[in-house]
Amino acid sequence: MPEATRTSIEAAFAAARAEGRAALMPYLMGGFPGQETATAVARAYADAGADLIELGVPFSDPLADGPTIHAADTAALSAGATLESVLETCAAVGDRIPVALMVYANMILVRGVEPFAAMAADAGAAGLIVPDLPLEEQGAIAEALEGRGLALIPLVAPTTPPERRAEICAGARGFVYLVSTVGVTGERAQLAAELTELIAAAEAESSVPVAVGFGISTPEQAATVGRVADGVIIGTRLVRTVADAVDRDAAVAAVTEFLGETRAALAR
Repeated sequence: MPEATRTSIEAAFAAARAEGRAALMPYLMGGFPGQETATAVARAYADAGADLIELGVPFSDPLADGPTIHAADTAALSAGATLESVLETCAAVGDRIPVALMVYANMILVRGVEPFAAMAADAGAAGLIVPDLPLEEQGAIAEALEGRGLALIPLVAPTTPPERRAEICAGARGFVYLVSTVGVTGERAQLAAELTELIAAAEAESSVPVAVGFGISTPEQAATVGRVADGVIIGTRLVRTVADAVDRDAAVAAVTEFLGETRAALAR
């Protein structure tokens, strides 16, 4: 199967920067609450002005995820979601907008590193976020992804020691995913006070953009983070929006409205 057309992570961040704003990257749980709705939401993200999409692959033990996304994981799996069905959603939008798959390491290893990389590339993915893959164990996976033109996107957190953060940032591809707070994903009323200093340190140590996720749940918070970071990632708020919608059309309308407000806030 020929490799699908992919849009570039670097180009997406550069285009947002040229408009004087941070890039907007909404998260989507693949297969939630069902395949048709998930793909419709992904298309809505692209239509609403998202610059990139983080697409979660449902997994039975999502250790980085808080209650809302964990529940979506479980519901998607119960509805029959598979890696293949999530990649169908990726393929539906991957020629329009860069898609980073959020996947746990065991799913890659079970499939085989090279076959997984080939599947992701053929579906039009631009990169992978693997939250449970330590720096020291990235070798084979990073090489396989690199060979397919895919970025292995690293994560750093407030608890990452400065010397380790510098090492992670120095070798980063695509962008650095900066976790804004200690703990799992979820909505938070306030952002960590030390976040600005952490973003500045990561940006100084990295040659790729720095995007901030975990806890960003309002357009105002996105705008605050976007004044100092290259990108903002919004997950739990949008997963909850989809979960609360009465049907597919309502989900599409709700995420479109929220992303429109967030994109406007970032541009101000």
